Amino acid sequence: MLPLRLLLGLSLLAPLAPAAPRLLSVERIWAEAPHSAFGDLIRFNGRWFATFREGIRHVTGGDLKKDDGKIRLLSSPDGQRWRSEALLEESGIDLRDPHLSITPQGLLMLTMGGSVYVDAQYQGRQPRVAFSKDGKTWTPPRRVLRPGDWLWRTTWHDGWGWGIAKYGAYGKPEPGNPRRVDLVRSRDGITWEKVCELAVPGGDEATIRFRPDGSMVVLMRRGIGEGDTAMLGEARPPYRDWVWTDTKLFVGGPNFIILPDGSLWGGGRHFRQPGLKDPVTVLARMTAQTYEPVLTLPSGKDSSYPGFVWHDGLLWMSYYSSHEGKTAIYLARIALQP
Repeated sequence: MLPLRLLLGLSLLAPLAPAAPRLLSVERIWAEAPHSAFGDLIRFNGRWFATFREGIRHVTGGDLKKDDGKIRLLSSPDGQRWRSEALLEESGIDLRDPHLSITPQGLLMLTMGGSVYVDAQYQGRQPRVAFSKDGKTWTPPRRVLRPGDWLWRTTWHDGWGWGIAKYGAYGKPEPGNPRRVDLVRSRDGITWEKVCELAVPGGDEATIRFRPDGSMVVLMRRGIGEGDTAMLGEARPPYRDWVWTDTKLFVGGPNFIILPDGSLWGGGRHFRQPGLKDPVTVLARMTAQTYEPVLTLPSGKDSSYPGFVWHDGLLWMSYYSSHEGKTAIYLARIALQP
């Protein structure tokens, strides 16, 4: 038998298991529309702002006069008391997947998709952007990039707004019209330039984040017909040479955050059963090569698309879910330390 002092010394040398995240609270913050989904979360000028799409259903139906997708903006001083600040709409256009960022000029920026439907049939799309000084009054949604593009999120770094724009077939890729994804950037959020095409077949929704050393990390969903598994990418300036890792997991509505200690935390829609069955929203522990779901939020059915903010030593996470019978917006507070 080993001496007690040696056993104690060996136990001190053994690596500690990472702390499991703890769900401190979760509240439904909005459920006024028949379908509230695809949101984001940010702190701006000392207040919380949440955004999401409002509609009758997951995708616009036949009656566009009643069923245009609209973008709702909420604000809160404390994350508990919420009020509506703005509702952005564009006649005949399904505005969807709004994401928030803060420009170098100190403006709150919305990046949105704008889909066109005729007689309930999808006809095309083009991204929109809008800007606000206070989160209440917004510029009209303005078209950017090309018809057919989908700029899913804008992330600002060193004076540039960065994003990933998918282009090509809607849904399942078609022969002669493959989906492709481009890394793009902009100084003002309006005029964009292509940096390079990313070699990710079926690339789809994607979030970009930057490490303190300037390296870029991407979490990207892949479309139907490409294995449905999300990809993790990593590159250093000028962001043209990439290393990609298959997570081996589906991630719908992918988003992640890099905390001050350098750790990565992400999340999205996760299927607990094979065959894309039993969807829930999860929080995942990440690196640039790994994605590990470690906490399931109260959620189910039509759900996911998280927003993340690190504030006062806690991870704040917005998401949408249908587990209480109506598709609504939720806000969770999560502790990452023991």
